Amino acid sequence: MTKKTVIVTGAGGGIGLACAEGLLIDGHNVTALDLKPIPAGLTGAGDGAGACLALTIDVTVERQCRDAVARTVETFGGLHALCHFAAIHSTDNWETLSAEEFNRVLEVNVTGSFLMARAAAAYMKDHGGGAIVLTSSGSVGMSGVGGSGRGGPAYVSSKAAIYGLNRALARSLGPHGIRVNTVSPGATETPMISEYTEAARENAAARTMVGRIGQPGDVADVARFLISNRARFVTGDVISASGGGSV
Repeated sequence: MTKKTVIVTGAGGGIGLACAEGLLIDGHNVTALDLKPIPAGLTGAGDGAGACLALTIDVTVERQCRDAVARTVETFGGLHALCHFAAIHSTDNWETLSAEEFNRVLEVNVTGSFLMARAAAAYMKDHGGGAIVLTSSGSVGMSGVGGSGRGGPAYVSSKAAIYGLNRALARSLGPHGIRVNTVSPGATETPMISEYTEAARENAAARTMVGRIGQPGDVADVARFLISNRARFVTGDVISASGGGSV
């Protein structure tokens, strides 16, 4: 196994935390980014585990994104991959959604994805390439309308935009040896579904082909594959990790 250095955003919980934990167990170095505190256990490396650098940043602030990359390179000597999970949710429906909320969600989920990807790519293109994984959502295909904890128009629009960003970045960065892919989770056991009613949870599980809601590790493992050398010929693609619930 070739040891890598990976930036993981949204590492304070959910899929991002599961991804960071898995990478550390595999022996990779991880820079764990989030606005909220990173769990203390993540920075305590066990036997054979990689090292973890925890940073608090706002992905909508370009300077902070660039600084996170610089700190990573300074600490670990390089950067090989980015797994970007940082996002916010919005459950407002079309009638209650304000323009301010709509723009806030786009800023975090779309602009934040672009700024983190660009900051990582700026280093990778001059240092042998790398891999970037963005995050969309199965709600794009399900046409979420909001309510009962479910993603509404702002959230769905932001995650739909990742499809286009994914393709544009993959085409732009391919000549520099940088692969860009997107993982698209279905309903996953994270704080984003904490407001689901019991009926909504049952419906989400029933929509899958495996009869359950996803666990963070189910999605994180897909992202870890996409940044690995085993996915060396995969780029510009959106990979569903929904238990068959989004197809």
